[in-house]
Amino acid sequence: MTRVVLATRNDHKVTELRAILAEVCEELGLEIVGAAEFPGAPDVVEDEVTFEGNARLKAQALAAHTGLPALADDSGLAVDVLGGAPGIFSARWAGRHGDDRANLELLLAQVADVRDEHRAAAFVCAAVLALPDGTVRATEGRMPGVLAREARGANGFGYDPVLVVEGDTRHAAELSPEEKNAISHRGKAFRAMVPHLRELLG
Repeated sequence: MTRVVLATRNDHKVTELRAILAEVCEELGLEIVGAAEFPGAPDVVEDEVTFEGNARLKAQALAAHTGLPALADDSGLAVDVLGGAPGIFSARWAGRHGDDRANLELLLAQVADVRDEHRAAAFVCAAVLALPDGTVRATEGRMPGVLAREARGANGFGYDPVLVVEGDTRHAAELSPEEKNAISHRGKAFRAMVPHLRELLG
């Protein structure tokens, strides 16, 4: 088994990625593990200005620390009328990192007067695979939709309650985990990584 380390200490994210990549992991004999299994794994300052740049920082730092192939992602919400914001600032849009409720309330207030036809938005995810020898591959996934006027749904996190998924009437937070994995920006970004995993780790 070849271990591939995911740049997160969140067990939920590790489980989610194992599900998304289950087929290729079985095919290539890969085991996805979290950064928590490696004492001293660096906490990287995400000071790049793109999702891909931040994911690259995390993946390269982890590959260097562990000597293993490393996967990382960075994601957020891009609202058309805000020029792609909150973007890389999604988790701290209201000023304090990870305050989902404050972030949601601020965003909805900012676009309160925007007509429905101009409320297009998408969740965007960049995924990066970094090898200890410096090899890097990057992919991107998008989950398009429209900003609702109020939050709905108890699943998911972040901005999930306010994005009405394209081609559906439900908000992202109303989808089951399986439904969301099938169409999510993270799911798409990591499924697009499969050919690179086969190329580099097969």
